[in-house]
Amino acid sequence: MGYIKLEKINTEYCLKDVNLTIKKGEFTVIIGHSGAGKSTILNILAGFIAHEGNLYMEEKLLNGIPTQKREIGYLHQAIHLFPNLNVFENIAFGLKAQGAHKNSINEKVSKMMDMLQITYLAHRYPKNLSGGEKQRVGIARAIITQPKVLLLDEPLSSLDPKTAESIRGELKLLHEKLQLTIVYVTHNLLDTDVLADKVIVLEEGKIVEQRAK
Repeated sequence: MGYIKLEKINTEYCLKDVNLTIKKGEFTVIIGHSGAGKSTILNILAGFIAHEGNLYMEEKLLNGIPTQKREIGYLHQAIHLFPNLNVFENIAFGLKAQGAHKNSINEKVSKMMDMLQITYLAHRYPKNLSGGEKQRVGIARAIITQPKVLLLDEPLSSLDPKTAESIRGELKLLHEKLQLTIVYVTHNLLDTDVLADKVIVLEEGKIVEQRAK
């Protein structure tokens, strides 16, 4: 069994008998047109929507397990940073919610900002960030708690080509360094070429192709 396994997953309006296995540390890219069901798969992994069939992680059945207990980081297409918190505080939010010690929070957030080259943004607020800067902060916030799986929903779709290229490269380096299991949704073939270990092609709620690169 793989690290993550979706077994005969169906939803009322979208997915139809989806079977998918993802290996630990694999960068899986799901590609397809709007409405194909890409984001629905992410929402099932995160525990946001009901489904038929079984979802496993590390051979543990996740059906019915609440979102907060799944150890999953999720960066939505529309990044919702807390407007009243600065960048440092936004990234630290999950650690504070877990009750981490202040010194540990400071150390982990500082390292994460350094890794993503956003230390200079520490005291800025979301309204003063560019699109690319918000994406980097969103990524940092999603992985600061060391989730087992990172879900990314079209994270580059709203960025200009130069900024998207830069963050695409940073995501690749981040994956290689942290060996995160990543499930990444996109409609952009360039993302699959640069990032994917495995490509899943989805059409009208069905997987029509799976290929390892």
